[in-house]
Formats: sequence, C-alpha cells, structure tokens
Amino acid sequence: MADLDVQMPEWLTLDNLLSSGLQILVIVVACLVARWIVRRAIHRVVGRAAQGTVPGVLANTKAGELLQDLRPGVSERRKQRATAMGDLLSSIASLVVFAIGTVMVFDVLGVPIAPILTGAGILGVALGFGAQTLVKDYLAGLFMILEDQYGVGDSVDLGEASGTVEATGLRVTRVRDVNGTVWYVRNGEILRVGNQSQNWARTVLDVTVAYESDLDLVQRILSEEAESMYASERFHDVIIEEPEVWGVERFDKDGVVVRVVLKTAPLQQWLVARTLRQRIKARFDAAGIRIPSSFLPPGQENP
Repeated sequence: MADLDVQMPEWLTLDNLLSSGLQILVIVVACLVARWIVRRAIHRVVGRAAQGTVPGVLANTKAGELLQDLRPGVSERRKQRATAMGDLLSSIASLVVFAIGTVMVFDVLGVPIAPILTGAGILGVALGFGAQTLVKDYLAGLFMILEDQYGVGDSVDLGEASGTVEATGLRVTRVRDVNGTVWYVRNGEILRVGNQSQNWARTVLDVTVAYESDLDLVQRILSEEAESMYASERFHDVIIEEPEVWGVERFDKDGVVVRVVLKTAPLQQWLVARTLRQRIKARFDAAGIRIPSSFLPPGQENP
C-alpha cells in the first residue's frame, strides 16, 4: 500500500506558527489588559452601589437629596445585590473579551474566520428568535436588581400578584400573598411595580363620623391620639415624623370623612393603622361621637 501524502493546513505549519507568535502574544496581552480594565471599572461601580451611591437616574431622590432607606438589613442586602451584579457583569465581560481575542488569533494564524463569524451570526439569530421570552425575562431581571426596584422581604404589588417577596432572580420573582399562596412571576411580564416598603411608608387613615358630630372635637381627638402614639416609646422608631390631621376629606352618604396621616418606617404602616383605629374608637365612645352603623360589624351598631 502506497504511503498517503498528508498535507498539513498552511496555517498549522511550524513556520507560520513561529512567525505569528509575536502577534499572538500581543493579542493575548491586549486581551488580559482589556479584561483587567473592564473588571476594574465594574468593581468600582459595584463598590459605589454597595455603599448606596448609584447613578442619578437610578437614585431615589427628592429635592436633589438622597432619601434614607429605613428598611432593616438594607445595607447588607445592597452589598449582596451589588456583588451578584458585579460577578455577572465580570463574567460577561471576560467572555466577550476572550471571544474577540480568539477570533483575532485565528485570523493571525490564517484560519478562515468568515465561516466562524457566519456561524456565530446564524446561531445568534436562531437563539434570538427561539429565546426571545427568556432574554426578555433576564434583561428585565437584570435592570430590576440594578435599580433595586424591590428585594426579599418587600411588600409589593406586581399587578396580577401582590404580597411579600420571598425570592428574586434574573428570570423569576417569587411572591407570597396574604392568603399564603405563592406566585411565580416572570420578570419580563412585570409592567409596573408598587413597592410598599421602600425608603418609608405612610399610614393614611380615613375616619367616618356622623354628620351631627362636632368636627373640631373629632379632629382634636385624632390629633391627640396620633401625637400620643408618636411620643410613646413603643412607636419611637416606627413613626418617623409628626402626624398630621388633614381635616375633612369628603362627604359620603353615611357621614363625614376626616383624614389623619402618619409617616412610618417601611412595613409598619399597617401596625400603626390598627393601633390608631383602636385608640380612636375608645376615645369616640367616651366622647359620644357616633360612627355610622354601615361601617361597623353586624350587632355592633351605635344606639
């Protein structure tokens, strides 16, 4: 049997490898330097985000000042979120830099890169069409985490689902509602987010009294009870600003609606509202102020 004459590809010859060695070395060094610069920039941004400093459009500001976030454990959660985002972005940056470097090395060696780029383009288009929903979910989750729209422990309204956030990911958010039902919401399907526990909250209490009630007395009682709660030790770190009685809000068919508001720490607005209702009911009973019967449970109507 005649010996087979196997011809090596031109780019794989020893002379070509040796002549291209310097260029390949330069490309590798350039890739390492580019990767180091990009990762350093990412780590700087992550460090600022971990300290609570974010770009202007992403900051929660009022009158140009950064609002204080009073949620418990928010600092640690912010650091964890920033670290997770930094690791993800660093991995993506490394992948992109080394992919470009690999293509450049192939080009130096004389390997035809047109088929590689064409194949990559076709693969990208196929993935783009086949995984549009998945990409949409991941991008939405990425910006959700970056902007700190909500996090574990927050009380949120996501449209179809509302409740307490139990887990957040790049693709899915898990929410448990007040009835104990667990909802899995794809991030790409979230069109708006109502966060009831970010920075601070507000108790807005509308109290309805009969039309014949003394409104001055009603407002004085509301103010006294709200101020008493604000001054008490129990609510020292719960009610964070002096309460306000806004006065008559509207006239309903059953009576006059008077509004009192209290600024509270996150997730404490419901506790404050329940306690204040109980205290107001006791004072109204003592002062003879009648609450319309349609607002009371059956069997507890005022005489």
